[in-house]
Amino acid sequence: MKKYTIITALILGLFTYTTLQAQYTKLAQTGMKFLSVSTDARTAGFSEAVTAVDLGTASAMFYNHSTMASIKEFTSVSFGNVSWIADIKYLHGAIAFAPYEGEYGVIGVSFVSVDYGDLHETIVANNDQGYIDVGTYSPKAYAIGIGYAKELSTKFAVGGGIKFVKQSLGTSVIDIDQNSGNYVNDNNSLSAVAFDFGILYRTGFKSLNFGMSVRNFSTELKYKVETFQLPLTFRIGLSMDAMDLFNVDKNTHSLLISVDASHPRDYNEQIYVGAEYTFINTFSLRAGFVSPADEHNFAAGFGIKRNIEGVNLGIDYAYQPFGVFNSVSRITFNFSF
Repeated sequence: MKKYTIITALILGLFTYTTLQAQYTKLAQTGMKFLSVSTDARTAGFSEAVTAVDLGTASAMFYNHSTMASIKEFTSVSFGNVSWIADIKYLHGAIAFAPYEGEYGVIGVSFVSVDYGDLHETIVANNDQGYIDVGTYSPKAYAIGIGYAKELSTKFAVGGGIKFVKQSLGTSVIDIDQNSGNYVNDNNSLSAVAFDFGILYRTGFKSLNFGMSVRNFSTELKYKVETFQLPLTFRIGLSMDAMDLFNVDKNTHSLLISVDASHPRDYNEQIYVGAEYTFINTFSLRAGFVSPADEHNFAAGFGIKRNIEGVNLGIDYAYQPFGVFNSVSRITFNFSF
């Protein structure tokens, strides 16, 4: 038990140090914000309040790696897309392997890619319009990560991951060669390595879980002349099946309630509250709320999962109104065997 205490102390120490550091660094000036967008539909359906939810699927790598440790199937796969605001498109996927029913831990690989669409490009010119249209450019971003999680006991799990992230704003025209008349281009891209950490503690009281995660931990980056941080985020959370408090068959009815407290580097502290009702371990309805939030404080969704000839299949959908923007839809497919 001593080694679990040491691991927990180290993670809590990192949490405290970086939280205090964040109080005195730049706020609202992080970059690569695509890393902050929730991708998994089940998770988004109850407003991302999943730090202490024992997800047990490959998609756990996007939230709290330690919750991947309960995977017992040899392979778990998750993939889907997000129709984000302003016609921005996200594609995401993750695959996790748990050889020997997770006895030696669970290892996984994840990716997220973002397509911002085509944007018109212009440069300043001394003409009637004041500019020259030089075509279009297509900003893109992606993150590729590898993670590991292990149940150190029936109550305690740890996990972590490393990912390579890159964002490209395309090739821009910065000048015109006076001799040849050709455009002078500049490549606008930046990459970095980031780390994620997480723990999950099953308290032993009913199904009450405690979780904590640190995401997007990295050094300061410099783009052209400006420096910035990745969207470092600290979370702690609690979750529990409320049906534990009643004399109800949990194979027929379950009601997962979860609460997260979040400390992002570039925003005020937030509280996330989510609920997921599941009927006969097959049909799920979800809803969640986050406060404070500028435009997206509510989310809802549903899911269906079945076991067909030894293969667990699932599909999840989430809907999120986004204020002055169009609503956001997410869909995720899962299977494991």
